[in-house]
Amino acid sequence: MSKNINAAVYEKHGNPADVLHVESRPWPTPAQGEAVVKMRAAPINPADLNQIEGKYPIRPELPATPGFEGAGVIAELGAKVTDVPVGALVILPHNVGTWRDAVAVKTEELVVVPAGIEPVHAAMLKINPMTAWRLLHDYVDLQKGDWLIQNAANSAAGRAVIQMAHELGYKTVNVVRRDELIDELRAEGGDVVLIDGENLRDEVKGETSGAPIRLGLNAVGGDSALRLANCLAPGSTLVTYGAMSLQPLKIPNGLLIFKDLRFRGIWINKWYDNATKQERMEAFRALFEMAKRGLLKTKVERAYPLIEAKAAVTHAAQGKRSGKIIFEFE
Repeated sequence: MSKNINAAVYEKHGNPADVLHVESRPWPTPAQGEAVVKMRAAPINPADLNQIEGKYPIRPELPATPGFEGAGVIAELGAKVTDVPVGALVILPHNVGTWRDAVAVKTEELVVVPAGIEPVHAAMLKINPMTAWRLLHDYVDLQKGDWLIQNAANSAAGRAVIQMAHELGYKTVNVVRRDELIDELRAEGGDVVLIDGENLRDEVKGETSGAPIRLGLNAVGGDSALRLANCLAPGSTLVTYGAMSLQPLKIPNGLLIFKDLRFRGIWINKWYDNATKQERMEAFRALFEMAKRGLLKTKVERAYPLIEAKAAVTHAAQGKRSGKIIFEFE
C-alpha cells in the first residue's frame, strides 16, 4: 500500500479555486473501532463550496479537508472491529472530509452499501436523495394522487424528488428555467414541467385542473419562492432547502393572514446529527431499494482526479451544467 495519500486542503475561507490546494499526507492509521476507507468517488455539491467559502454557521477547524459526501472501500481494520468486513463498499459520514485518497473513520458511522450499487452512485445518495426523501416524508402527510410543487426541479435533489414522488404515487409540478429541460424531466417521471415566470400560478392551475397543492419545495428563494407560495392551497407548507438566487424569501402578509401558510427549512447534515442510527438506516434501506432498481442515479457531467481539485471546483461553480462534477479515485 502506498505510504502517502493526497488530500485537498484549505487553510482559510474564500473562493474555492483560490484557497484549495492538494497536499501529500501519510497513509492513515486506524484507531480502535475505526477502519481505513480508500475513497472511490466524491461529488462536489453546492454545500461543499459554501463550506469552503465560510458561509455556514458551523465552521470546521482550519486547515480542513472538504467533502460532505462520498463512498469508498474498506482497506484496513483497527482493533476490535467486527461490524464491517474488508472490501465492503461504504458511504462516509458528512463530517470527515471526503476529498482525499483514504481516511480513517469510526465504523459505527459508516453505512454499508448492498451489492448491485456502483460506487459512483452510492457516493451521491447521502445528501440529495436523502434530502428528497425527508422533504417528502417529514412535513406534509401526502396521500397517493396528491400534488406537490418544486423549483430547481432539474437539480440533483429535484430529480430525486421526481423519481421518489413517482414511486410513492404523488404528482409533481416541476418549475425550471430552461426549455430544453421540459422533455427531459417529463421522461424522468415529472407530471407537469413549467418554465418559471409571472404567469406561473395560472399555468399551474390549468395543468392541475385547480387541484390543491399542499407541499412546496424551495431551493431558490427570492421571487421564485414567492411564486411557489402563491400556488399553494391554504394551510400548506413551503420547505426551503437551498437558496440558489441568494435572495431572501419575501412573503406578503396576506399570504400568512388569508392562507395561513407554514414555512419550514431543512439542512440534511443537521438531520443526520439528530437522527438515531435506526432512523438513518431505515431511510437508507428505502434509498438502496430504489438505487438497486436503477433509480436515483445522479447525472455526472465530468469526473476529475483529486490532483485537479482547482479545475474541478471551478467547473462545479458554473451554472447550466448537465450533471454533477465529481472526484474519482484510483
